[in-house]
Amino acid sequence: MAKAYVMMNCDLGSEKEVISSLKKIDGIKEARGTLGLYDIVAQLELDSEEKIREIVTRTIRKMPKIHTTVTLTRSESGELFQSSEKLIGVMLGQNLAQAYVVIHCDKGKEYPTLKNLSHIPEVKEVDVVFGFYDVICKIETPDNTTLENIVTKAIRALPHIKSSMTLNIINEQD
Repeated sequence: MAKAYVMMNCDLGSEKEVISSLKKIDGIKEARGTLGLYDIVAQLELDSEEKIREIVTRTIRKMPKIHTTVTLTRSESGELFQSSEKLIGVMLGQNLAQAYVVIHCDKGKEYPTLKNLSHIPEVKEVDVVFGFYDVICKIETPDNTTLENIVTKAIRALPHIKSSMTLNIINEQD
């Protein structure tokens, strides 16, 4: 299964409409509004990287209210990070604060970073990606204070992390 993340910017005030349109596209697993450099993050899962390229180039980039996109394609890292047991908190509705964190790490240290992130219980998904960033992870916590502590005291303290950017998910746009 091929996987990618598309971070995008759109017309001011059109986020809900764009998210709604994105969720109707086959292969979009998740589309969420975020705070930060990007307005929306969408997660795609399809049978092949070619199908992902087709969706991104022929559908997402041609949506009239989307201005820019940054696509991060997943490396084959899924088997190194098993998230099934980490989904319990979100299924029980305990994780109200969520964010994507994109990370630049030391050259050649992407997989050790993935492994280190997998030990943080609040990290629900993590992938080594190709593109402008090296690693992307999704964090879910009960509140924003805990989310802030995970990012600043746990993730940024890991070895080999050069920089990170947090994109807080906006639940009201779902």
